[in-house]
Amino acid sequence: MTYIRDIIEYIEGFAPLGSAMEFDNVGLLVGSPETEANRVLVALDITPDVIEEAKELGAELIISHHPVIFKPISRIPRESVVYRLIENGISALCMHTNLDLSPVFGVNTCLADAVGIKNYSFAEGECLLIGELDEAVTNAKFAAGVKAALGCDGLRFTLGNKLVKKIAVCSGSGGDYAPLAKELGADALLTGEIKHHEILDAVNLGVAVVDAGHFKTEDIVIAPLCEKLSGQFRETEFFRSRKCTDTVEYI
Repeated sequence: MTYIRDIIEYIEGFAPLGSAMEFDNVGLLVGSPETEANRVLVALDITPDVIEEAKELGAELIISHHPVIFKPISRIPRESVVYRLIENGISALCMHTNLDLSPVFGVNTCLADAVGIKNYSFAEGECLLIGELDEAVTNAKFAAGVKAALGCDGLRFTLGNKLVKKIAVCSGSGGDYAPLAKELGADALLTGEIKHHEILDAVNLGVAVVDAGHFKTEDIVIAPLCEKLSGQFRETEFFRSRKCTDTVEYI
């Protein structure tokens, strides 16, 4: 029999909750660690649709990347996600920057693996991973590979004026890492959400950019995480959410 506390203890082994950044809010944010976990839904975000999915599956727990409670709350209205979790007796275990920063298994390592970046390591104290492609390619070719690997309907990239091989990676939102990427010798920065002025700064520094979207650069961890947890807890069923999307369409 598996309890939520068992899952937390296992996660501590590769993404310790204490390693999360100071601004973050991670761990068991709704529910009790003494609750049995026979069915678990894993999703990037906890939304009303994801809660309905958990209900349909009979899941006692949702594991998410983004915290369901981020800032202090002064009230819990009936339509809120937190209320719906409590109402339906569903716990929420959230792993955010502790999973981003994990050098063993995490969001950035899964992203790097998916797009063919090897021999990677983290910049000290930062959510920035640095690694290399097997061969130098144009940034357009690298971007096309990222699009295929992540199943993106579209992405943004800059052409750059040189081939790229050493790649800096920051899933989610990492446009402000362009100067550090340059300092560490990166030819390109792969991220998920970058502002206009950050693109200009990167280009000015000679760092090409690939922006594959916040959701796609982070959702890449969900399937491997389900597989990892399933391998450890044989008596518990782990399901990758089918209803968690970024709701964005491309034309």
